[in-house]
Amino acid sequence: MSDSLNTPDAPQPAATPGEPTPHAPGEASEHTPGLSVRHTRSKGEPRFPDGPKPDPAGSHFERRIRSFQPRRSRVTAGQADALQRLWPKWGLDIDGRGGIDLGELFGNDHPVVLEIGFGMGEATAQMAAADLGTNILAVDVHTPGQGNLLNLADQNGLPNVRVGNGDAIILLREMLAPDSLDGLRVYFPDPWPKKRHHKRRLIQPEFLSLAATRLKPGAIVHCATDWEPYAEQMLEVLTAHPDFENTQADGGFAPRPDYRPLTRFEGQGLDKGHVVNDLLFRRVQR
Repeated sequence: MSDSLNTPDAPQPAATPGEPTPHAPGEASEHTPGLSVRHTRSKGEPRFPDGPKPDPAGSHFERRIRSFQPRRSRVTAGQADALQRLWPKWGLDIDGRGGIDLGELFGNDHPVVLEIGFGMGEATAQMAAADLGTNILAVDVHTPGQGNLLNLADQNGLPNVRVGNGDAIILLREMLAPDSLDGLRVYFPDPWPKKRHHKRRLIQPEFLSLAATRLKPGAIVHCATDWEPYAEQMLEVLTAHPDFENTQADGGFAPRPDYRPLTRFEGQGLDKGHVVNDLLFRRVQR
């Protein structure tokens, strides 16, 4: 999940697993656990040959305003190893060139929840561990986070996590079948606080209309944000949409459900007096 409680890291040079770089005696090598992986790639060499593609959909779809901005921060040795080793097994490049069978992707017919924006994946892994009977298709464009979530799923034996790389709009529109999702989670999306950037916010009427076609009747859309003006906009847009109804009798915000973990960043924000709002809306059958 993208966490608006913290300012995004400044752009960092791309980090890539590869041949060890020379180091002085006593200096850690690039394969020391927890350290960033850095090496100079030749032109055209993929960052992770067996991992996520830099731009899976390429130029096959129209240019439009995006709700996300990729961050190329450093990748640790553990994350790089997970990307190389586990991406062919648990990763999905969102290229928009064909539909996906969720039963085949997960190897079972359990309900599937789509999570858009998972940050470093800690909360996603906790939710997956607490409910092994629900599959989570977690989508993000942050390479270190993709590697970290794969690593957490592997270390904790979570067979119900798949990691998507790319644009969730293309996934919903081009690759998922109607009525294929049992839930949608959007936790702490980028609030795009400047007025001229509000058009970049994900929760808009057009997005909800698209999502509604892929959600089964009764499926829950769960949003959470610490940016109060965005929370008010989410509430207004969801309330006005004919395909969704508020689960709260008073038509307002919902208490944080037990299944959504309190993240480290969220806790820091609450300590500073930030207000976090949850919204729980149900997909209705028109």
